[in-house]
Amino acid sequence: MNLKKSQIILILVASLFLGFIGAYSGIQIAQPDQPNTVQKPESLQSNADTSGGEEVSDLSGDLNKVSQAYGLIKQNYLEEVDDSQLIEGAIEGMLSTLEDPHTSYMDLETVDQFNDQIESSFEGIGAEVSMVNGLVTIVTPIKDSPAEKAGLRPNDQVLSVDGESLEGLNLNEAVAKIRGEKGSEVVLQIQRSGVSGPFDVTIVRDEIPVETVYSRTETVDGKSTGILEVTNFSENTFNEFNEQLTKMESEGIEGLVIDVRGNPGGLLNVAEEILSLFVPENIPYIQIEDGNGEKVEYYSELPEEKDYPVSVLINEGSASASEILAVALKELGYDIVGETSYGKGTVQQAVPLGDGSSIKLTTYRWLSPSGEWINETGVEPTVEVKQPEYYYTYPIQAEEPFAYDQTGEDIANMQIMLSGLGYDTGRTDGYFSDKTEEAVKSFQSDNDLSATGEVDQETAGLIETQLIEKIRNGDDDRQMDKALEELYQ
Repeated sequence: MNLKKSQIILILVASLFLGFIGAYSGIQIAQPDQPNTVQKPESLQSNADTSGGEEVSDLSGDLNKVSQAYGLIKQNYLEEVDDSQLIEGAIEGMLSTLEDPHTSYMDLETVDQFNDQIESSFEGIGAEVSMVNGLVTIVTPIKDSPAEKAGLRPNDQVLSVDGESLEGLNLNEAVAKIRGEKGSEVVLQIQRSGVSGPFDVTIVRDEIPVETVYSRTETVDGKSTGILEVTNFSENTFNEFNEQLTKMESEGIEGLVIDVRGNPGGLLNVAEEILSLFVPENIPYIQIEDGNGEKVEYYSELPEEKDYPVSVLINEGSASASEILAVALKELGYDIVGETSYGKGTVQQAVPLGDGSSIKLTTYRWLSPSGEWINETGVEPTVEVKQPEYYYTYPIQAEEPFAYDQTGEDIANMQIMLSGLGYDTGRTDGYFSDKTEEAVKSFQSDNDLSATGEVDQETAGLIETQLIEKIRNGDDDRQMDKALEELYQ
């Protein structure tokens, strides 16, 4: 396989990272006019050439059948049909037979949105999505985005948008319904694992934050410890990461935690640059494999690894570029703390079709330094840690107020949420006991609500708001606590 390393670009976006909701896909070899990208392999370049050639002529009979179908529709269909609609439909039909959710056709508008994503300029709800078993599925909400603030979680399935079902739509069509201008409102019907029925989440679209690296220093066991949270791998991420790491090292940190929980990925050259700060030159940091099983290994120029311990935090929302980082450092011997990651191990290439549109086609696999393929299995942590139970709750469904002596799954969910906020409900099994009633009254009194002891929509909304804020503030973050604890063991 004749790959030139300086050109591989990893873009973790669904069928694209659409505007912003974002469509998630995997590793992508981007178009050659983009900075820091790789030349497309010659075989793929020639296949993308629409001027003719042996492969096309061999298919002349079959292509003639397509041409006949086009002519029949144009000449005989009852209503007028747009030419571009027919052509794009034919392309999408061919791609759909591959049954690959990460291969897609990108029209002119989609390509523009794709380029906006690379440049880190977003507007929407702030969530990466993918098509999983025919359902639009949240890969992860972005830090500080409307989706995160509304409580969306990895693996949430979006069933409808503003009351319109997404059944039968492809990912691009579904994303187009979810996207919208800043300030506009959208209602998503969500199905969450472990919850018996769907529930609605109302989100006000907004501008999505472009900052991708957050840093702080803590003292752990008397040692200065750096924490770097990376939310995305975009154009400026390495510069932000390197600048903040350099500053912390100059101040004498003795250990480092890299947090890529909820990070859906991004540009490969950025992941490469970050890994070049940690993986020494004697081992590869990634392998790329083609359809024939031929592999190419890539190396850094770092003489030796860091002289302080490093841990990486992952969860089910950590995907692609995040997984490349995590598995490389795992195989280097560092601790990986949290929960098993998303599992995205294929490479896509955006091939321009000449009119500004593109086909994003799966062309390669990426492998860990030792050759492991984590697709659909994810990176397993070396230290598995789950968050407190209230981290996994869902919005309270209270069309009618919850009250004493009632039972149900939604009441159990509410009890877990109240308990997470520090109110003793006495039980979390779904029975609304007198102890639960007292806990509700206490919450209502503390928040200047009428202390009825019943959970109506106003009380439910405030419980949700406070719990989401607590989670976003990192309270009771068992995974971070464990990563810091294990760092110097």
